[in-house]
Amino acid sequence: MRKQNYLNNKDMLKEIHKSKLSYCYVLDDDYSRFDTIVENIDDVKNSEVIQVAKENRARQLSIEAYERAYFDWYDDPKSKQSQKPKQINYKIDPDTIDEKSLVFRLMTFDHVPLEPGRKNKPKTVADHHSKCNFPPFKHYAYIHGELKECLRSHWEGGLDNGKFNTQHGAITNNLAKMYIKLCERYSMRSNWRGYTYVDEMRSHALLQLSQIGLQFNELKSENPFAYYTAAVTNSFTRVLNLEKRNQNIRDDLLQEAGQTPSWTRQIEHEMAERAKWDEKSDKERKEHGFNV
Repeated sequence: MRKQNYLNNKDMLKEIHKSKLSYCYVLDDDYSRFDTIVENIDDVKNSEVIQVAKENRARQLSIEAYERAYFDWYDDPKSKQSQKPKQINYKIDPDTIDEKSLVFRLMTFDHVPLEPGRKNKPKTVADHHSKCNFPPFKHYAYIHGELKECLRSHWEGGLDNGKFNTQHGAITNNLAKMYIKLCERYSMRSNWRGYTYVDEMRSHALLQLSQIGLQFNELKSENPFAYYTAAVTNSFTRVLNLEKRNQNIRDDLLQEAGQTPSWTRQIEHEMAERAKWDEKSDKERKEHGFNV
């Protein structure tokens, strides 16, 4: 079996989807995945939306068929390079997809209870409802020829006798590994690895990812790697600024006590004095008629 590559958008999206499903009520596993995302239930009957959903379903089925054939070829010790599967042979025509088999994800707060007063100055729809660990949604599909709800996020129990719950799910082990791997790889970059408190940076970034990791919205982007990298960068920068502030306070106290400050403060002082000297020298040269 080939090595697992954790840091790519395809696997990240898959693990994010699995993690979100642990917080959902699902009528059947066939309705757990979706073909397209809409913001209004009326868009389900739009011909353009239906065509996009068919293309997405056809692409998903093509990829799954190719991956099965590729893994079978890769694991077979007798397989030859000339027998390697080609993606073009597993391409599926979107027109062959039945419209009634499509699953639509609707982004909505209808099932999330209202919580007035949670925000002093609510600006969005989410501010009026209970806090969710990721944007809530529902899945709709054709069941016996009728469009019905088949999945509901942040829901425990049945549709009729269940309740809103944001605590009964969890992220998958693979998604947690992705968080750890991303923090470790990012901390080894040349502009971060030299700091003595890089371990603290990693721990803060990992905490941040565990809090906002599932807030990635598939409606707005299909690039969770960039979303997570931005969160890690902000966490590292926050720790760096905090450490710099503490270092400046410590150096000020040492100077007031007549002690030698940190090497960084000494270098900064030396560079400032050199800049003043260069400025003074340039001024004197100009006074003597030199072209500076």
